[in-house]
Amino acid sequence: MGEGPATIGIIANPVSARDIRRVVANASNLQIADRVNIVLRVLTAVHSLGVNRVLMMPDRGGIRAMLSRHLGRERNLHHQFPAVEFLDMEPISTVDDTFQAARLLQASGVAAIVVLGGDGTHRAVVRELMNGDTGIPIAGLSTGTNNAFPEMRESTLTGMAVALHATGMIAPEYALAPNKLIEVSINEGQRHDIALVDAVISHERHIGARALWKTESLHSLYLTFADPEAIGLSAIGGMLQPVGRRDPGGLAVHLADDGASAGVLLRAPIAPGMLRDVPIAHWEPMPAGQAFTVPLQGGVVALDGEREMPFDAGDRVRVTLRENAFSTVDVARCLHTAAHMGLLRHPSQPHRRHPSWQATRSP
Repeated sequence: MGEGPATIGIIANPVSARDIRRVVANASNLQIADRVNIVLRVLTAVHSLGVNRVLMMPDRGGIRAMLSRHLGRERNLHHQFPAVEFLDMEPISTVDDTFQAARLLQASGVAAIVVLGGDGTHRAVVRELMNGDTGIPIAGLSTGTNNAFPEMRESTLTGMAVALHATGMIAPEYALAPNKLIEVSINEGQRHDIALVDAVISHERHIGARALWKTESLHSLYLTFADPEAIGLSAIGGMLQPVGRRDPGGLAVHLADDGASAGVLLRAPIAPGMLRDVPIAHWEPMPAGQAFTVPLQGGVVALDGEREMPFDAGDRVRVTLRENAFSTVDVARCLHTAAHMGLLRHPSQPHRRHPSWQATRSP
């Protein structure tokens, strides 16, 4: 049903959605069994559409052990799965596992990588893929806390779209979508990192609990997109001036010190179940390629909701939006294209093709 054997990768974070926001905001936390079930649905979907081999990150959190048991038992019940191989690496239960897995998957030449995790996990995968410069796309599945970047979607559909791309049934120009990101540079690149959704500047000068959720500590936000339906700090921008994932440019939001000096007092969902009033000084478009200099004398930069980069007075912090930085599998477009092209239709009788089938498959 495709153009030949296809291999994809899977990186599943067993500990996403376990930061402080789960405690203070009653956010959900998927159990290992739930994550394994998500992977199983991806595996059945991709196998049904011609993916015969899957390379997967091992872990010490229980996903590998439980998945292996399920695969052995369900194969005996006539379920169909691709061959699943765990990468040759020793997990240490830190983000370095994700970095190493992404490097190994790139070296293996997978057609795409399915990522299970939150914004932080997806950022780690993208950062490593950009270092390798292979152009391998990712397909995100949300299992984190705020989940602004990975969309909430049934994993069966994501698996179908990944297989349609990986097998060559849908050409890359239709299957893949370009994405923006934010580059953060301190002292002309001496330290640098990326954010997929938001780079948030805080007055705080220490890392502490990595998750950032106290709005009174915020100075400014730099957003790749601003979705009113998102949860998290990017929702502040979404409630002010929406900017789509595929729209040009981003949004810079500058906060006031308090409500009395604010131009706007905005109520926004900064975490699941948590709406807070945020004092806004002003906001402005963020054109691609234009560096924004952070005027704060000391603080910390949070990348996609987690404190990562402290800086001191005298440090030069610059934030720049980049367009067309990496690719994702466009699940909606893949499925719509497959439907319009009749890619999933089969003749009702093996030796008699219906005319409508032949018509849709014609060039």
